[in-house]
Amino acid sequence: MNGFNEYVRECFSRAGDIVIRPMMGGFLVYLNGKLIGDIGDRELFLKRTPTSDRLLSGSELRYPYEGSKTLMHVFDRFEDAELIAQLLEGMYAELPERKPQKAK
Repeated sequence: MNGFNEYVRECFSRAGDIVIRPMMGGFLVYLNGKLIGDIGDRELFLKRTPTSDRLLSGSELRYPYEGSKTLMHVFDRFEDAELIAQLLEGMYAELPERKPQKAK
């Protein structure tokens, strides 16, 4: 875990339980068990939902990694606690529940 990941966790943890897991050279970011985004190259990419599209309408949309088929919001407004709270609350309500893992 690097300093940027800890910073993301610290800024977002007011909204709930933030878990950051390594995945294919980057990291996946979960809020209360739901996947909300990716971290790669010290940048945070958040999934597109009606709430994130509305609240982050001025943010850059990019692919989080080479070969990705999903455009995501590049998030850089970590000092805006009110925005983060509204964003994560709305995104959490709009994102699907995590699929149960199959037994091995």
